[in-house]
Amino acid sequence: MDGTLTVPVIDFQAMYKSVLGEDEYVRIKKSSPSGIDILHLIENWAPDKQLKAYEIIADYEQQGMDKLQIMPGAAELCGFLNSRNIRRGLITRNVKLAVDLFHERFGMSFSPALSREFRPFKPDPGPLLHICSTWGVEPNEVMMIGDSLKDDVACGKRAGAFACLLDETGRYDSPEYANVEHKPDYKVSSLAQVQSLLEADFDLTP
Repeated sequence: MDGTLTVPVIDFQAMYKSVLGEDEYVRIKKSSPSGIDILHLIENWAPDKQLKAYEIIADYEQQGMDKLQIMPGAAELCGFLNSRNIRRGLITRNVKLAVDLFHERFGMSFSPALSREFRPFKPDPGPLLHICSTWGVEPNEVMMIGDSLKDDVACGKRAGAFACLLDETGRYDSPEYANVEHKPDYKVSSLAQVQSLLEADFDLTP
């Protein structure tokens, strides 16, 4: 959701530093070229420390919900998918409350819509495989679209689906991302480009 369907407003770097501390953040960042997986990092922490971490994350997420804005091109892309009877699901590491607010505020429906309460969460392929099973389709009939190499692209490729990276600013052109394990099949700089990509490279016949 954050950075793909909605404008990214959460300062993830500040959030990670608040949870991990400056030194630990720098250490983990150096060893994780595709990004920090904060949810998996804190899963094995002591209960009291984990609770504190989730409180910090929840505070940042609440700030994000207060500023929730639709991503340019999202409504148009959903309109196109509707016109071609193409189903769409949602997988996010955000909370269900944020997903419900998104649906309510912008009037777009995604089904299934899996928040981080669904386990395992991405980059595990479980959520995407669950959606494929619900729809009765094979993973290679599905495209995962997202703005994160470490979460979205990894989830899609591990499931056996096509993966499309939304990279608005070209940040993933940086050499530090050249040797990541999972690479996207496609890369776009806006959601508007996704329609052209689907029409050019895929058979969209129902």
